Amino acid sequence: MKILLTGATGYIGKRLLPELVKNGHQVICCVRDKNRFNPPASLLKSIEIIEVDFLDKNSLKKITLDIDAAYYLMHSMSTSSEYEKLELLSAENFRHIISHTKARHVIYLSGIINEETLSKHLSSRKAVEDELSKGDYHFTTLRAGIIIGSGSASFEIIRDLVEKLPVMVTPKWLKTKCQPIAVRDVIRFLSATLFNKVTYGKSFDIGGPDIISYKEMLLGFAKVRGLKRRIFIVPVMTPKLSSYWLYFVTSTSYKLATALVSSMKVEVICRNNDLDEILNIHPIGYEEALIKTLLKIEGHQVISSWKDSLISGTLNLNLSDFLNVPTYGCFIDKRSKPISNRDTTLDRIWRIGGLSGWYYANWLWNIRGFIDQLFGGVGLRRGRSHETELFVGDAVDFWRVLYADKKEGRLLLFAEMKLPGEAWLEFKMTDNTLWQTATFRPKGLSGRLYWYAVHPFHGVIFNGLIKKLTI
Repeated sequence: MKILLTGATGYIGKRLLPELVKNGHQVICCVRDKNRFNPPASLLKSIEIIEVDFLDKNSLKKITLDIDAAYYLMHSMSTSSEYEKLELLSAENFRHIISHTKARHVIYLSGIINEETLSKHLSSRKAVEDELSKGDYHFTTLRAGIIIGSGSASFEIIRDLVEKLPVMVTPKWLKTKCQPIAVRDVIRFLSATLFNKVTYGKSFDIGGPDIISYKEMLLGFAKVRGLKRRIFIVPVMTPKLSSYWLYFVTSTSYKLATALVSSMKVEVICRNNDLDEILNIHPIGYEEALIKTLLKIEGHQVISSWKDSLISGTLNLNLSDFLNVPTYGCFIDKRSKPISNRDTTLDRIWRIGGLSGWYYANWLWNIRGFIDQLFGGVGLRRGRSHETELFVGDAVDFWRVLYADKKEGRLLLFAEMKLPGEAWLEFKMTDNTLWQTATFRPKGLSGRLYWYAVHPFHGVIFNGLIKKLTI
């Protein structure tokens, strides 16, 4: 069967794709930017990649009429303060184009909705569900709560809090009950629901067997990790203070923290588990999900991460637009040094950021990251998804990978920190020489003043960095 997969570069989409291929389907992957989609070579014979933007009707003409089913896995709750309108428009355009194809089944992954008063985030999900249900096809909604898996936003937030804070003074929403589900079970449900006639025209809540509070989730993680943690709940922390607390302690962005705090005040518990019996799927418990997740991380088997989604940064951009680094009107810091061992230098470049740090004057990088956080930026908290590998679209601290070709010896990064301008950092190897180029395109007078203010520090940081890379 030919399956249309939206959100193919997203956290769930990247994990569902190999499952669909394994089941014998031909998959059309919808992406906004082909340059940041890097599927495994083993899947290439079974997939087709098309560039579409569901907010742009003209781009949807690339979707062929002969598709048999489609998955709707798109969400944008941290890309804009008006994400509700954008999500609804995207759903309308999707419904319209899919209704004119041969598709007979559409599956949507949403959030559990079981209270009359919903958060802005869950209200938007419900509006999208209502819109998609109007289409000329069979429609099924799977509603999940907290998803636990390597690289998931929920898991990374839990890990950040528990690993960093021996004692936590927390807001009262930590008493809220939820029903977490392992990402592996979410993928099993999505895959097994396809073309199952019993699911047509229905919505199902999916969750694990454990109903626990957020406090119990944190303490459960501490138990698995062998850590002693104390949690005190206070009633005086407002939603805004809670958002700041989550933003500064974890790797989440402020917009995402705000949306999450709003949702965390609402219980997300399955009203029924009918789909478990229909599909004969019995989800694993929270503790087992944590253990499997930590094993994946320790084995460097993180297939997808929320941090590598563009919404985890501060910009909503098409990476291709920034591949050609400008020179006109730019400030450029260009340095070169001979390479003693090409493989060693490449390995160091490809490990840059995250746990490896920036090799020289890391304390200055940390200060810059903290300043970025103070102004609402991502800071250095995102780290990187994999210790040794880099792909286009990956996050590396407050940078985004625009180009990565180890054989060619070139890595190009684009800054997602808060700046009065745009910045690139490039590493390129030619004739046993490493060229390191930092480019800054200022916006107005403030951009120029910024460059002159940080230029003395660049002399220290960038000179030390290239020396460490070429030792």
